[in-house]
Amino acid sequence: MAQEATPVRQARLGRTLGPEPAAVSGVVLLLPGGEEVSGRRPSSMLATASVRALGRHLVRAGRDEGLATHVVHYRYRGWNGSEAHLARDAAWAADEVVRRYGDVPVCLAGLDMGGRAALHAGGHEAVNSVVAMAPWLPEDDVAASPEPVKQLAGRRVLIVHGTNDERTDPELSFRLAARAKKVNRDVCRFEVHADGHGLHQYRAEVLALASDFVMGALFGRALSRPVQDALAAPPPLGLRMPLAAGFGETLRR
Repeated sequence: MAQEATPVRQARLGRTLGPEPAAVSGVVLLLPGGEEVSGRRPSSMLATASVRALGRHLVRAGRDEGLATHVVHYRYRGWNGSEAHLARDAAWAADEVVRRYGDVPVCLAGLDMGGRAALHAGGHEAVNSVVAMAPWLPEDDVAASPEPVKQLAGRRVLIVHGTNDERTDPELSFRLAARAKKVNRDVCRFEVHADGHGLHQYRAEVLALASDFVMGALFGRALSRPVQDALAAPPPLGLRMPLAAGFGETLRR
């Protein structure tokens, strides 16, 4: 008997979170975390749970603007070295947005290894903004090429990291932000003091910050003063901006 061909794995977009807008005018692609090396399929519910809270928050904020929000379901759990599977799936997802919705601005929003994927795929022509929350980044290695940043030129970029993160090193995201700022002035980074990898302690503030940034990037809403200041400040000030407790409760526009 002839052997059956092994099915080729495909990335896919999850259903829109919340009701799909009648007319889509902007899209957020949510990129969950992953592993450094793994050829296994992601566990859908576990893998996406971390980004769904952000997605639901963005859906509420962008309901009147025509925002569509999708979780990206990867082919593999792992980044897998030079294969960069998660980044490739993020780029595929941006292509799929163009196919479905046409010429609308896209924000890539990722957590952990998904943050790295968002940064890598940020050069896609449909992407105008990137949110990387507690991004997993490789240790500096003089024998390896540094993480790319040139693809971020022309995009708005927000990085958020807890100072007590024991899974992903906040110093590495600061160094990447400093290099990115040299090719793109629209880069800012907020530090969530005493918070860990999941950013649970100041969850409301982190969600409010991400929403403020995404609504400004996709739909031109006025950014809050802290985000404006972080984007305008020279390094290192705008890359070590503290996220204030209560952010989002009384934003001054």
